[in-house]
This record gives sequence, C-alpha cells and structure tokens, in this order.
Amino acid sequence: MYQKKIERTLDCGAVLTMEVLHGKWKTTLLHFIARSVQRPSDLQRAIPSATRRVLNLQLNELEQHGLIGKTIYPQLPPKVEYYLTPLGESLLSVIDTMEQWGNHHRDTLETLLSATPAAWTEAAG
Repeated sequence: MYQKKIERTLDCGAVLTMEVLHGKWKTTLLHFIARSVQRPSDLQRAIPSATRRVLNLQLNELEQHGLIGKTIYPQLPPKVEYYLTPLGESLLSVIDTMEQWGNHHRDTLETLLSATPAAWTEAAG
C-alpha cells in the first residue's frame, strides 16, 4: 500500500477542511445527498462522468470522516441509502460559498483551466 513520504500537517483549519473534501466528487456527493439523492445508483446517474468505483471510494471516505452515514436495509437485493450527519450538514455553507465563488469567477477560471500552463500566468496577470 502506498504511503506518503511527506508527513501531513493538520495544524491549519483550511488544511483540515481540504483533507476531508479532497477528492474530485466529494463536494458534489455531499451536494446531492443533501438534496435527497441518497441511493448509490441515483448518485451514479446524477454524476455520470464518475466511475462507480471512484464514487464508492469517496462515499466510504466521507463516511469514515463522519460527514455521511449509511443505512443498509435487510432485504434482497440489498438497499443502501446515504444521509448527511450533523458534521456533513455543517459543511453545506462552505460548499455553497465555493459554488458562488466559482460561478462569480467562471469566465476567468474557464479561460485559465482551458489554457496551456504557459498561458496561465499571462491570463492571471
């Protein structure tokens, strides 16, 4: 198993927040779970560009970090539903602020993200 060579430091609130949100789909998963998209198959349909494996890994990490919970119903086939914990609900305002910031700066960010690395400094200046 891979182990990071540089020890992570968790002495900053921003680093702690990014540590639990690190992952391409985590904020999107939290967003959809908060809006009652709770079944794994529904989450997969809501985020079609994400693979099932990646979604499962990130759902497991969100659960390990205490941001979501999982209810497993004893039936065949098994039924699973995810829900936000109070800790996960407390992150919704952060996610909403990130979405507002991204939408406010959409034109600049889309230009920067579609440019080549050499053009990044020119577009940012």
